[in-house]
Amino acid sequence: MEPTNQKFLERVVSQKALQMGSSFPCQICVVGFLCGVCLTSLFLAVLTSVGTFGFTGVSFSSLSMGNSPLNSSSEIINVITSSDYQSKVKETARWVDSKGREPESDDDERVSLLTEAWGALLADREPEESEFSKRFGLSKSSLPNTPHLENCKLSAQVNKRLDTRSGAGRFPPWTTWKGSLNMYPATETDENLRSFKDQPVSDGAYPPWIVGSDEENYPLTRKVQSDIWIHQHPVNCHDPNIKFLVADWEKLPGFGIGAQLAGMAGLLAIAINEKRVLVTGYFNRADHDGCKASRGSWSCYFFLETSQECRDRAFELITNKEAWEMGTIKGKDSYKSKEIWTAKVPRVWGYPWSYLQPTTDINGSLIAVHHKMDRRWWRAQAVRYLMRCQTEYTCGLLNVARHAAFGKEAAKMVLASIDRDWPKVITNQPKSEIEEFVWSNHRPWVPRPLLSMHVRMGDKACEMKVVKFEEYMELAHRIQMHFPHLKNVWLSTEMQEVIDKTRSYPHWNFYYTNVTRQVGNVSMATYEASLGRKTSTNYPLVNFLMAVDSDFFIGALGSTWCFLIDGMRNTGGKVMAGYLSVNKDRFW
Repeated sequence: MEPTNQKFLERVVSQKALQMGSSFPCQICVVGFLCGVCLTSLFLAVLTSVGTFGFTGVSFSSLSMGNSPLNSSSEIINVITSSDYQSKVKETARWVDSKGREPESDDDERVSLLTEAWGALLADREPEESEFSKRFGLSKSSLPNTPHLENCKLSAQVNKRLDTRSGAGRFPPWTTWKGSLNMYPATETDENLRSFKDQPVSDGAYPPWIVGSDEENYPLTRKVQSDIWIHQHPVNCHDPNIKFLVADWEKLPGFGIGAQLAGMAGLLAIAINEKRVLVTGYFNRADHDGCKASRGSWSCYFFLETSQECRDRAFELITNKEAWEMGTIKGKDSYKSKEIWTAKVPRVWGYPWSYLQPTTDINGSLIAVHHKMDRRWWRAQAVRYLMRCQTEYTCGLLNVARHAAFGKEAAKMVLASIDRDWPKVITNQPKSEIEEFVWSNHRPWVPRPLLSMHVRMGDKACEMKVVKFEEYMELAHRIQMHFPHLKNVWLSTEMQEVIDKTRSYPHWNFYYTNVTRQVGNVSMATYEASLGRKTSTNYPLVNFLMAVDSDFFIGALGSTWCFLIDGMRNTGGKVMAGYLSVNKDRFW
């Protein structure tokens, strides 16, 4: 009974619908509806095509920075958080893929392959060729150029050549060619060029570790750095008139690297005033397995302050009682603590600090004059000299940090410039001379402009006024208002709450080292002890050197660390970049 009624009902409805459909008004409505569907489909197809290209070209490239490009055993792996919204990134990726853009998936695979292959070469133990080929299906020689990495071995060789007197006490070749060009073979065989390279330094020469003109650095920086090097590298270290000052680096538990550098700057001032050669001794922060042959020495991270000949002579005299009695040699214990920390700034160069350019901004105003201007100028010169040349180890730390932070972006750039079928199609071309000797001197690539920000909080409140992260970002916004293309921030901080707050700024790209940070307020000594000596030394130095190389810097002058970063920037061609500080130095 029920099926029969159902069929009857269906028949009645169908007849009624047929009668309605045969009417002229209804036919007009149906035709109009179908035309509208066709036009709408055509419009959406065009709009989707345009939207896909626009979205992919602008937004997706920046959002995709959220992925970590490298797994490594190193303790200085950087984490990249652009707008730290991983779910949005994944939704975006699905949206793009849903439009049938299959090549994008291939591109992602190629980017990942290249990023990981580059990273494998930075591991503590570089894989053998067979192991590398088995893992990646590539030979090492098939990898394209790495724009963000430095050839550390070559760099160390060049630096050593430029930091060492050659035969017969000749001056290093500062007056001729820059960097690798000094090793260009033609200059070794041409008699005229060779004789020119062997000439003594001229009055206008300056050390190769100084970047920029006099106007781009603190007053007399180029001359001062040259004079310090000459003072610290006498022609004959066995000359009986040469006197020495031998001193270990400070190693009290509460002393950070910044305090150690400030103390050594004072000892260098004393050495220059007393016409002594400074020789550094034990550096506790280098007393770890990473330093290997140079364990416990400043030479693990940077070139030594004097020649090996002078060091050998000084340590020989340490055991000579007569040398101590005659004052030929002195140690740190020969001076009171106050004499070291408030050492008289050398007056050899007059009073160049009296005309420092006012480029420091505090509370919206430039600071033209302040207390201790002489100390600010001298510490900048001293630290610049002590950190003038990085060792191969330090260069390697920076390579790992840059690759972890920028490796994926670098891979995208490189792959966009080579054969799209890589790695199926590999074109190996030998390096030309201009690549090997000229372009090799360029600094490694980083996304610019890059703003470095050091947020110091925690136990620093006992020494200076500390401010919230939001105030640092207000200063960052001030810079961005003048330089609207600025969006990249290299962030260094010991506080986890600062890292967490970066999520509130989705339009900035934050880069930072991946280490355990403080939760709550503990002393810096306790925090560093929890990290271990190797990590607590390596990652701050990486942050320090990245800050020095950045285009802009925001910090707190009340922090010795920020104070020294500012000094290194002002002797590294960055004076006119300015410095925005959240507070004054506590001695001003």
